[in-house]
Amino acid sequence: MIMVKKSVYLDNSASTRVLDEVVSAMIPYFTEIYGNPSSLHSFGIKAKKALDDSRKIVANSINANPEEIIFTSGGTESDNIAVFGVAAARKDGRIITTKIEHPAIKNTVQKLKTQGFEVLFIDVDYEGFINIKQLEESINADTILVSIIHANNEIGTIQDIETIGNIIKTKNPNTYFHVDAVQSYMKLPIDVVSAKIDLLSIASHKIHGPKGVGALYIRNGVKLKSLQLGGSHEKNLRAGTENVPGIVGFAKAVELNLVDLEEYTKNLVFLRDRLIDGIEKRIPHVILNGPRGVSRNSNNVNISFKHIEGESILLYLDMQGIAVSTGSACSSTSLKPSHVLEAIGLPVEICHGSIRFTLSRYTTKEEIDYVLEVFPKIIAKLRALSPLNAN
Repeated sequence: MIMVKKSVYLDNSASTRVLDEVVSAMIPYFTEIYGNPSSLHSFGIKAKKALDDSRKIVANSINANPEEIIFTSGGTESDNIAVFGVAAARKDGRIITTKIEHPAIKNTVQKLKTQGFEVLFIDVDYEGFINIKQLEESINADTILVSIIHANNEIGTIQDIETIGNIIKTKNPNTYFHVDAVQSYMKLPIDVVSAKIDLLSIASHKIHGPKGVGALYIRNGVKLKSLQLGGSHEKNLRAGTENVPGIVGFAKAVELNLVDLEEYTKNLVFLRDRLIDGIEKRIPHVILNGPRGVSRNSNNVNISFKHIEGESILLYLDMQGIAVSTGSACSSTSLKPSHVLEAIGLPVEICHGSIRFTLSRYTTKEEIDYVLEVFPKIIAKLRALSPLNAN
């Protein structure tokens, strides 16, 4: 029996540990200020003030106005409201996205394709950067929406959203620009004005806030059609009583992240590169998926290991107390190879041998070194057992 020596959580792109200060900030909104924010009595007024204050905090973090923020249940709902909302308002037209989008976008636009919308998927290169020329040539008078993921959830590639935004508005000022910033928010600076972003999706549980809370930035003047019928909550776009404790926790997580964002990001980069360098030096026949350096999200390491299956690696790591993933948590039950890895040109058998490590502000140098200590032995053992091993 393998004894667990440590507990190391390196699946932070799936979800993060909630900060203690966030939990403390939420508690009063369960036990004291528990009114419905739409109610007119003092309990409701206090809850409404908490919503307003939280909206200001989130808006300021991306250079938006408070009235341009609606709260949602997370990144997937924000993506759905943005894409389906634009489609419902415009009725028809061309939608452009990329071949490496999160399933919340990929599956949404595929659904719209069955409803008669023209959908184009822009190619990416071997590091996951989109083909800018192809994007520019694809935007025409009928293009109603371009949706681009800022930092890819699987391989960490950071797209130049300011350049993309300027290209979109130059080609067609009436085309809306949506950015999925779920993985980049609070790791990269985001200015919705300078990047000419019309819609932007973010989520709380990726930044040490609670699950089940997110936000969608909607630039003033953008026309969306509500897909959820009910009350007039969240600018008539998201009916239902707001999750006040969760929203307060989300805003508190934003505040706490902003305190030391530059220092925090530098530490993530140090630990990320230590892990990449350590794996490449200790383990042969590996492929780093995505770019190196500043063009890679600060917390992301995605590596393919030839001749073995990623699920086996994940299970052996888990027995040593190390939690990782084989890709997006939203696709973890699928046996299909990652569409992101296929899009960058990896063969199917290499795709299946890929592992994603993602770090957070709780990750330590000692944890990275522990991974580097036990990981080579695991890979060597699995390769010795694998029928795929060519050696």
